[in-house]
Amino acid sequence: MSSPSVWLLVDDRAGNQSQCLGVGDALGLKCETRDLDYTAAAALPNFVMGKTFGGLTASSRVNLVPPWPDVIVAAGRRCSPVARHIKDMNDGDTFLVQIMYPGDTGLDEFDLVCAPRHDAIPERPNIMQITGAPHRVTPQRLATAREDWQGRLEHLPEPRIALIVGGSTKRRKFTEQMARELGAEASRMATAAGGSLMVTTSRRSDDTANALINEIKAPHHVFKWGDEGENPYLGYLAMADGVIVTGDSVSMCSEAAATPGPLWIYAPKKLTIHKHGALHRQLYDGGYAKAFDATGGTVFETWKHPSLNAAFDIANEIRKRLGIDNG
Repeated sequence: MSSPSVWLLVDDRAGNQSQCLGVGDALGLKCETRDLDYTAAAALPNFVMGKTFGGLTASSRVNLVPPWPDVIVAAGRRCSPVARHIKDMNDGDTFLVQIMYPGDTGLDEFDLVCAPRHDAIPERPNIMQITGAPHRVTPQRLATAREDWQGRLEHLPEPRIALIVGGSTKRRKFTEQMARELGAEASRMATAAGGSLMVTTSRRSDDTANALINEIKAPHHVFKWGDEGENPYLGYLAMADGVIVTGDSVSMCSEAAATPGPLWIYAPKKLTIHKHGALHRQLYDGGYAKAFDATGGTVFETWKHPSLNAAFDIANEIRKRLGIDNG
């Protein structure tokens, strides 16, 4: 297959979008995006939904028409009935790539399922184990962001440390005590190194953001979720001499690990579910990150690691299975 047609099924979840678009970028092929909006029916289990567009709004179904693509890349459980339905209507001739395990229903219909190792999915011929999540934080995008943000952030003393803060999840609470602890210790670390902090918070940390920021005494640049102006997230990563990230998000940890410098993960036990803890151990064991000790034991040090982005591994595997020349 020399130049296959590719559809990226992109839904309303930011993490799914980033993973799907990241693989599309890494493929280096012409990809068409199909935006998916769901109805309440999409919440039903996939074994109930089957292969269908029935969980989609009418506006989403408008662009799901022939000619059908040679390849589909999708992320998340709710895309599964849609992708499988398209393959059915294309007489089985669409190569289905699923990012994250879609469940057992219709599993054999996927040609490649890219499952994070920390999910501990059993081995199968169509399952590819990946570390972390694919994303769009590439060396090229970091270089562009550095050019864009250098003039706005170069006044901060080095080392510049990016502090990337997530927050509460469905199963764990990011408390004000955790926020104060993280802010104080990150500030102490930066001050001791003669450096500064570049701090960004997320929608999930909205109610604790002020508690964290109030503890920061080191020179800093802060972007709170909801602030006006351009989000400096990628600029922070590009300008950082080191990164501290909260461990509550697979995507955030994976994107932080795309930077080649030192990375520390703040993951107190009460914030960390088992799967996230498994990912953290994989990043520690692989030399990508170290644990951030919020009791005062972490000292800034310079070290390097390979840039982590499973999107390139997935793209290479797709090319290999389809016989597409990497050149």
